[in-house]
Amino acid sequence: MSGPAATAGPMPWRLRGRTRQWLQRLHLWLGLSVGMAYALIALSGSLLAWQQPWLRMAYPQLTGHALPDAAQRAAVLARIATEWQPQDLRATDLPLPGLPVWQLYFGDGARRYLDPASGELLLTRAPRGDALQVLLEWHTHLLGGETGKELLGMLGWLVLCLLASGPLLWWPGRRHVAASLRPHAQPSTRRWLSWHRSTGVLALPLILLLSLTGTLMVYGKGTGRLLGAVFAEAPPPSPPAPIAWRDAPIDWTAALAAAERALPGAALHRVTLPEARNGQLVIRAQAPGEWHQVGRSTIWLDPWNASVLGHLDATASGAGTRMNNAVYPLHSGGVGGMPWRALVTAAGVLPPFFLVTGFLFWRARMKRRG
Repeated sequence: MSGPAATAGPMPWRLRGRTRQWLQRLHLWLGLSVGMAYALIALSGSLLAWQQPWLRMAYPQLTGHALPDAAQRAAVLARIATEWQPQDLRATDLPLPGLPVWQLYFGDGARRYLDPASGELLLTRAPRGDALQVLLEWHTHLLGGETGKELLGMLGWLVLCLLASGPLLWWPGRRHVAASLRPHAQPSTRRWLSWHRSTGVLALPLILLLSLTGTLMVYGKGTGRLLGAVFAEAPPPSPPAPIAWRDAPIDWTAALAAAERALPGAALHRVTLPEARNGQLVIRAQAPGEWHQVGRSTIWLDPWNASVLGHLDATASGAGTRMNNAVYPLHSGGVGGMPWRALVTAAGVLPPFFLVTGFLFWRARMKRRG
């Protein structure tokens, strides 16, 4: 017996019926509700991928400096400990080629920038005192502190549901993939749908990666514990026990030299100064091969005798920890050079594009239905 029924192959899998209708409604209303916030967060991320160039452009006094030598670094650190630590200083970034000045972080959110050689104050940036500060606060906390950060995490999971529903609604079967991705000009409903669908499918791996890493960053420590459990890692080593603070001068040259010997080849990035409750000098460093811009390697020192109390080489951590350490540089465009940063920038423009094309498709379809 022959005929169409006998020769036709198995029907390709597609979402159909009531399940498809419910998923279409979910995709529509998630897109029209969380889509606006998602678009604004993504746009701010595109700008923040170029944060250092914007900062240098806005504040030319931060550029054109030579990096300090060992003696100058030691002198400025001594000055920072005397002048700025009593003002709720939390950490200090050393001058580096990308930003050749000292960057000081304070408990109230202010940042101060010092001349790399002399330690003279060059600039103070108050919390939300410029557009970059506001963009960063919006992107990481929705301008709402810890409550905003929690809302950002919930928004991230809703966005991931939105992104996952798109391919399920689109899948046309293997034989029709190419045809389904072809853009159309007319009629308007088909135009907006084809642009929305084709761009979404082709860009899905990139935008899904950036949305997932952004969501995981909200849960920092929890993400690390989860990945450690998945890869059956041993718990991370505990920091050395606190030491007593001493009212004695510190040989900063010797302390920094000891840190460099503890992790040969690592770039020292961020310093947490000794304080009354714990006299340790803690230095974050970027070991060779680390993606994280500041580095997740850490050195603990007794600064008064320049002895290393302990150190952690992040490149020797387990797979789960290394994966967690890669989340931030992947999300922020801090790894992969200019090509990856350009992709991160382009990905930030896509959610506004999806919001606009999805809305125009919905409006055109409503008009067609009268």
